Amino acid sequence: MFGSMGDEEIDLYGLLSIDQGASQEQIKKAYRKAALKYHPDKVPEEQRQESEVKFKEITQAYEILSDEQKRHLYDTHGMAAFDPSRGGGPGGPEVDLNDILSQMFGFNMGGPGGPGGPGGPQRPRRGPDEEQEYKVTLEELYKGKTVKFAANKQVLCGQCKGSGGKEKAKSAACERCKGNGMVEAIRQIGPGMMRRETVLCDHCQGSGQVFKEKDRCKKCKGKRTTQEKKALELYIPRGSMQGERIVLEGEADQYPDQIPGDIVFTLVEEHHETFSRLGSDLSADLTITLAEALTGFSRVVVKHLDGRGIHIKRARGKILQPGDCIKVSGEGMPMKRGDARGDLYLLVSVKFPEDDWLNDEASYAALQQILPPPPAPIQAEEVDEVDYEDDADIEKMGENSNDPRSNEWEDEEADDGQAQCQTQ
Repeated sequence: MFGSMGDEEIDLYGLLSIDQGASQEQIKKAYRKAALKYHPDKVPEEQRQESEVKFKEITQAYEILSDEQKRHLYDTHGMAAFDPSRGGGPGGPEVDLNDILSQMFGFNMGGPGGPGGPGGPQRPRRGPDEEQEYKVTLEELYKGKTVKFAANKQVLCGQCKGSGGKEKAKSAACERCKGNGMVEAIRQIGPGMMRRETVLCDHCQGSGQVFKEKDRCKKCKGKRTTQEKKALELYIPRGSMQGERIVLEGEADQYPDQIPGDIVFTLVEEHHETFSRLGSDLSADLTITLAEALTGFSRVVVKHLDGRGIHIKRARGKILQPGDCIKVSGEGMPMKRGDARGDLYLLVSVKFPEDDWLNDEASYAALQQILPPPPAPIQAEEVDEVDYEDDADIEKMGENSNDPRSNEWEDEEADDGQAQCQTQ
């Protein structure tokens, strides 16, 4: 597919006959109209093969344009945005959208004659992004954080302006790529899946030209790029969440004849000993004594992420039971827009006294007089006083079903070898 377009940049909007500013509803309507028009079952037999190709093209166009993130990438960088590694830059064998499209559509984004390749449009390719995880604490996500760091960045050589040679020196065609700047390579795109593709020649760094050793730039040694240390700043807004991506645009390594890609940090929230997070809400355990559960309390129950103590006053007579939940409004995580915050949920557990904590009968009798009376006794014709086990495990319930003695009852007298009488 799309192979008939030759060296032209793929126009997904043109495939659906819509403007670039079309809304999602317009995109959906255009796709339905085009799909109905080119559906293989709706055309004569002699047009079916061509219709199948067209139908797949518009379907793939819709899959990209109906996804706002993919659409933004296409609008800003064209189809080249879907394969940042096509230029031979760093990166391991990973599956990306372009790998799938390449197999479905039958084109190679980085090959000669393709966008940015020899003979193609003179549009600079976009270099690969550099992605990495960045661990953050819940405190840092609560308060926000700015991280300043120095990074070693690859840039075009300032002395030779990225040519790789001395001033006025003449270059010759690279023997490895025959001056094309591209070579064939095998790349893994998934488990057990390999693909032959065209990548930048690592001998000439994609220029197609090389200099003799005496004519090479003294600073970059003909490599066209050098390393420099650059101060960068990573801003993590308060209220950021696990998995969010923070992009430093154009700060990735620069390669010859390419626009630098981005450095993309993915936030990884570290486990917190006190709080758990769900969206903008927080939860924490609140352990109280039996006396507090029965008589109330007034104290700091938890230290918040910004260091504040959260004080709760519980009136007497308001009983708390194990499993109860208290909500403190506005004490959750901050939201990025405005001053609103989520809520804090405190999950109550009651710490009971140790065994034999009272040491005399009078104390037990006094306690029984204070506490509510027990329920009325259950009446039964026959009563058995049984033994029991403390600390039983409810997870073991049902294990007796595997006991052979629990199988269907067998009547040993039913099969005694005697003839049975038949009812007439």
